[in-house]
Amino acid sequence: MSTSTPVLPPLPPLPPLAKPAVTPGFQISKDQLTTIVPVAVAAALGTYLLCRYMSRKSCKKSQVNKSINKDSSKVVHSFDIEDIGSKAVYCRCWRSKKFPYCDGSHTKHNEETGDNVGPLIIKKRDA
Repeated sequence: MSTSTPVLPPLPPLPPLAKPAVTPGFQISKDQLTTIVPVAVAAALGTYLLCRYMSRKSCKKSQVNKSINKDSSKVVHSFDIEDIGSKAVYCRCWRSKKFPYCDGSHTKHNEETGDNVGPLIIKKRDA
């Protein structure tokens, strides 16, 4: 008795595998986009407002003279030394109600703004 191994017919070739659709870069789903966009807008707006607030605190860009002789192109005062007497105290903060003379308004101005301005004091030298 002879035993022979049966010969199987050859299998048909397998069809080639389909390549997955790959797009370069990354993809964001619609759900992710509805979360990312509001967060990005809020972050940008917050950064902008913070920068504006910080720059305003460090650099106040406003007029010094808020009310004195606003109809003039330039405020100028001149005094003769002989007319001063022994001492004169002049305003440098532009807030004095008796401008050009100091009335102490710089104290309130300094507290409000963190400035350190004081008056200009002119006096005759003691002989």
